[in-house]
Amino acid sequence: MRGEQVFQVASESLRNDNLVTLAKRVSALAKQSDVDGIVITHGTDTTEETAYFLNLVVKTDKPIVVVASMRPGTSISADGTLNLLNAIYVAGSKDARGKGALVVTNDTINSGRDVSKMINVRPDAFQSPWGALGMVVEGKNYWFRKLDKRHTTNSEFDIDRIGTLPLVEIAYAGGNVNDTAYRAFANAGAKAIIHAGPGNGSVAGTLVPVLQDLRGKGLHIIRSSHVNNGGFVIRNAEQPDDKYDWIVANDLNPQKARILASVALTSTNDSKELQRIFMEY
Repeated sequence: MRGEQVFQVASESLRNDNLVTLAKRVSALAKQSDVDGIVITHGTDTTEETAYFLNLVVKTDKPIVVVASMRPGTSISADGTLNLLNAIYVAGSKDARGKGALVVTNDTINSGRDVSKMINVRPDAFQSPWGALGMVVEGKNYWFRKLDKRHTTNSEFDIDRIGTLPLVEIAYAGGNVNDTAYRAFANAGAKAIIHAGPGNGSVAGTLVPVLQDLRGKGLHIIRSSHVNNGGFVIRNAEQPDDKYDWIVANDLNPQKARILASVALTSTNDSKELQRIFMEY
């Protein structure tokens, strides 16, 4: 076992270039015959985004495990040491191969695709709306389900062919929403905007013509939901997505929709292809 520091950045300050740098290093390590798995220590704020990015772009069946801790080492019942030990167990185990990027915390193994930080004050913060993949107890893995979405070796994306990521922004929508953020993101050069809407990614009536106008200028509109535990946006429900040439994020939350859109836009700008990608990943 050996370690290295790729960079040291507070997770809330991670940028796209950091993700690309990390993924390229993980990809290079995964190609080495003397590497069985990779553990990445990470701040909790954007763990789910990094794990999903790695899940999409690193072409390996070796375990990639992102680990974080909710409590500092100086606190009572600090969780960092055991989380790290469990992450090492998982990364080194043959039965974790082929399951994509994983997040290991609180004795639980979650898919990097599904997992989210659901609360900010408890060690069980990381959960998936569709359930954990498994758990690790005293160095042994127990698996409960499989991930049906495309990832890693079955992904059409490869970090070795990605240089920079296009700009994709998130606009949060609730009551009394206006078009300020949407127009500002468009003016800043965004290639897509994730509409983080209530319910089924609903769009306020006053916003509809604004988003139609932005789509007409070439910017992709992707409807997602900011429902806390498993928002599911159904195409052509609430809004006529086919008519407006908008995209739905399916069950991805806004931050993960941003990651997938950024990756997908490196290979296509076609809205139908982008929608296919959102359904498959």
